[in-house]
Amino acid sequence: MKIFFKIMLIVSLVASFQLQAWSQMSYALNPEAQAKLASLSFLEGTWKGTGWMMGENRVKMTFEQEERVQFQLSGTVLQIEGKGRADGKTVHHALAMIQSGTEDGKFEFTSFLQNGLRGTYPARWENNQLIWQPTEQVRYVIKLNDQGQWFEVGEYDAGGTWYQFFEMTLDKVK
Repeated sequence: MKIFFKIMLIVSLVASFQLQAWSQMSYALNPEAQAKLASLSFLEGTWKGTGWMMGENRVKMTFEQEERVQFQLSGTVLQIEGKGRADGKTVHHALAMIQSGTEDGKFEFTSFLQNGLRGTYPARWENNQLIWQPTEQVRYVIKLNDQGQWFEVGEYDAGGTWYQFFEMTLDKVK
């Protein structure tokens, strides 16, 4: 019986320490994280348009694209959901989460694809462009063009020369 009471005492103490630690966690807003993501606020909204991509067979495929962009978690995460359709079929469906990195202008870009692939990649805000690189040889660049449209390109580095394999131009509809 003494062992039972000792075990119950230990369990109670551990539980109270856990509860105390949990109660001290801060759920206050994080203005620093919000400010770091503010440079990407131009993306917020619903965008629609068209694009093209070059397949491995070097044949250009066109598609219609919709991007829904919204801030989540009190402005500390930017969520982007993109759906591309060609010939009535979904050819691309992805979800991305962007959050501030440790340095100004640096972000973590986490992407989830419809085929189950996912990854977290470095991204940066540079010269009014969002740039992220899933590999050293591939980069994507998003900016607003002179007409206020979402303009995005994908490029491949073939030994010092960047070749474009993707382009998308979207209008803000909401």
